[in-house]
Amino acid sequence: MRHILSVTVNNQPAVLARISGLFSRRNFNILSLNVGETEFPEYSRMTIVVEGNTDTLEQVKKQLYKLIDVIKITELNQSNMIERDMAIIKVNCGKNQRSQVIQVVDVFRGKVVDFSLDTITVEITGDENKINAFIEIMKDFGIKEVVRTGIVAIDREMNNNALTNS
Repeated sequence: MRHILSVTVNNQPAVLARISGLFSRRNFNILSLNVGETEFPEYSRMTIVVEGNTDTLEQVKKQLYKLIDVIKITELNQSNMIERDMAIIKVNCGKNQRSQVIQVVDVFRGKVVDFSLDTITVEITGDENKINAFIEIMKDFGIKEVVRTGIVAIDREMNNNALTNS
């Protein structure tokens, strides 16, 4: 089973290396890892996607909490979170295919960020399923290169005013 952890850490050099080293030493596989500064510059937030059963997840959390720079670990509820992934995809595309590719990009609310005589480069943002579906369609045109950010996620607000204008 896939688990998404939001890990708040001190924004210090080598924290990422210590955390990835912990995963490596314990033979835990990281499916996705994203890190960036939070609203407080002294902290960073890591979004770590791991696969495993409940026991594996508990072991991961225990090992992470042993690291001095780890402040807080939250397992995000996948039915109550906002998740985004971004990909930049370079697709083979001659003049005859250009309008077809652009049409698909528009349907997926992507953005053409570069083009040449033989390729179009597209930026697309959304949940993991949307990105995967777009990539599958682009395979018909011939993908030259794909770069993905990995998942970033945050809990949804759970109060009565979350969907109203107050």
